[in-house]
Amino acid sequence: MSSSAAAIKPQKEFTLLLGDKPLVIRTGSWASQANATVLCQMGGTVCMSNLTMSAEPRVGVDFLPLQVVYQEKFYAGGRIAGSRFRKREGRPADAYVLLARVIDRGLRPMFCKYIRNDIQVFCTVLSYDDENEHDIAAANAANLATALSDCPADGPLGTVRVGLIGGELVLNPTREARTKSDLDMFVTASLDRVVMIEAGANQVPEEQVLKAIEFGKKWAQKIARFFADLQRDIGKKKLPAPAAYKHEEAEALLKAWVMPTVTKAIRDPLAKLDRRAIFNDFMKKAADKLTEKFGPAGEKEELALLYAHAAEMVDKIIKTEVRRLILEEGVRMSSRKVDQIRPIGAMVDVLPNFVHGSALFQRGETQGLTTCTLGAPGDRQIVEGMTGEEKLRYFHHYNFPPFSVGETSNRLMVGNREIGHGNLAQRAIEPVLPGEEQFPYTIRTVTEILESNGSSSMAATCGSTLALMAAGVPITAPVSGVALGLVSDEEKGKYVILSDLQDEEDFGGDMDFKMTGTEKGVTAIQMDIKIKGLPDAVFAEALERARQGRLQILKIMLAAIPEPRKEMSPHAPRIETITVNTEDIRLVIGKGGETIQKITAELGVEIDIEDSGLVFVTAKSGEAMAKAKEWILGIVAKPEVGKVYASKVVRIIPGVGAIVEFLRGKDGMIHISELQWQRTENVEDILKIGDEVQAKVVEYDPVEGKTRLSLKQMSEPPEGFTPRPSFGGGPRRGPGGPGGPRRGPPRR
Repeated sequence: MSSSAAAIKPQKEFTLLLGDKPLVIRTGSWASQANATVLCQMGGTVCMSNLTMSAEPRVGVDFLPLQVVYQEKFYAGGRIAGSRFRKREGRPADAYVLLARVIDRGLRPMFCKYIRNDIQVFCTVLSYDDENEHDIAAANAANLATALSDCPADGPLGTVRVGLIGGELVLNPTREARTKSDLDMFVTASLDRVVMIEAGANQVPEEQVLKAIEFGKKWAQKIARFFADLQRDIGKKKLPAPAAYKHEEAEALLKAWVMPTVTKAIRDPLAKLDRRAIFNDFMKKAADKLTEKFGPAGEKEELALLYAHAAEMVDKIIKTEVRRLILEEGVRMSSRKVDQIRPIGAMVDVLPNFVHGSALFQRGETQGLTTCTLGAPGDRQIVEGMTGEEKLRYFHHYNFPPFSVGETSNRLMVGNREIGHGNLAQRAIEPVLPGEEQFPYTIRTVTEILESNGSSSMAATCGSTLALMAAGVPITAPVSGVALGLVSDEEKGKYVILSDLQDEEDFGGDMDFKMTGTEKGVTAIQMDIKIKGLPDAVFAEALERARQGRLQILKIMLAAIPEPRKEMSPHAPRIETITVNTEDIRLVIGKGGETIQKITAELGVEIDIEDSGLVFVTAKSGEAMAKAKEWILGIVAKPEVGKVYASKVVRIIPGVGAIVEFLRGKDGMIHISELQWQRTENVEDILKIGDEVQAKVVEYDPVEGKTRLSLKQMSEPPEGFTPRPSFGGGPRRGPGGPGGPRRGPPRR
């Protein structure tokens, strides 16, 4: 062995059997300067996770600075992707941003929330076998890296995917199997409880969803127990977790000062910004209030630290009161009941029909404007990556401008949150979209959040349904959604589920459980929690509460538009399909694309051709559509002997005949002997270039593609006329007589 090879430490390898597939873990050799590095392998798929925590806390932050980065590497799939000019991987595609969010949502509740050190978890796909999904391998590598590191965190966690194929629950289905699955669910669980759920579903009933959660929990906990053994045997000793700042005397003073006003503000039906202004005012003045009691800080570090935490202490008092009112009195913000949904408004056609479909959806102080745009098949989005190319026929984009919450910001680009919320609404709608054969359009919906006070992704879902129906997209069922919250008291074993989550209930609560669906069943789930797992009893109650909520919302939506419109906006493009033989595709395209470019340029249409021979014609006007169809059908049409065609003379061959175009792109010969019953000396006496005539096909050779036409056979011969033998009825005769040479160029 060479000296360089000897310097590489051997990997420690461990294996867990999941069903009939091994989950292989390796650690101890690669990237040893990170706090922890883990490689997870399933089949030929390998993912690496590296966790690093900064040595010093970040100054001036009041949150856990955790970042999960999911890196797709084209080499993992054996591909060189990118443009001709750029081959390096760039910003992660939306799919990988979403996977990073899924892993983050599982890990975040496990970390001590008072950590202010930067924590970065890298998940890198090193090898992908097109069968075993890399996201499960990456999530479990991250789960174990967190457990093995010295970073203060509870756990460990395990993550699995649950499919529903043919009515049977399937553990970690392959990529191919997922195409047949009615459910795609991620479940992350600790040794005791479920921590994270993310799912897309094809209108799956709640009872089946509950079984899937239980199934996923069982297998995820098997992984968690395996990781717990590894943590005990090879994990680093955890650093001490930082404690919350406490000053009992100051807290009592601030509580007595703010409570009467805070409790009233929570109970009163105030607007979000008015209530927040009251709370913010207390937080701004908190340090001054403490100064009245304890005096100026001066050089006293203890007082300076106290005053630095004054606003945080008031914020904690407010959140504690929100929780107390819910748990002890069943009173929410604005004195809402725990299962009460805020007033809902729904409108369609809020913009002129130049926008193909538009809707405004409002729930309380959350308002979303959603538009629907229809495009040609060629407008589909092409996503390129290590798995190859994928074409997206439907996509939803979600925008959350700062004015929607009464703020200003210089962060104007789309962030991970917008990508996540947009994808949730997209996933909610996908199961009810019509098939491409029925509705071949590319569909884009966009939600502009105009006002926000919680649950804006559910407003995007409801708005998308309304906009699609207004645009005339024949969805199979309308979809609505609702977000649920949770406030719990672990010591007393008590919890309260809240329907239609809003501001302070989200910030100070324990759960954000979003669920979308139709009257028939669930289409998407996203669960974020702030505590270290949920009791099993929560899920059954939450699923039923969500079902009731979305049906209530759906009823109001359908009052605005009860079904998809039968007619689309006159400004929406029209698409028709033509099926041609695959060998004729080249004729429609033409040499170097000449033919298809000519059609699109002259008629202003779009033409998309699939390898199967399906041709999509997209046009703004019926006239352009008709002309394009006629043109394409003419190109691929086969001449029929005995049929009369409108023909145009494109070339004269003196003494031989005329070449005419009688179908789009097809030429044929009218021999001089077929111009008229009488003998013809000069072709130009009968035809000139540009003449348009009716001619009958008298001969067609499908092998050589040659066609001969006739003018004279359009009529009966004159009485008493005896025609000379012609090419159609006897041996070939050249102009010089029987057996003579054939003049002119080859027939076309």
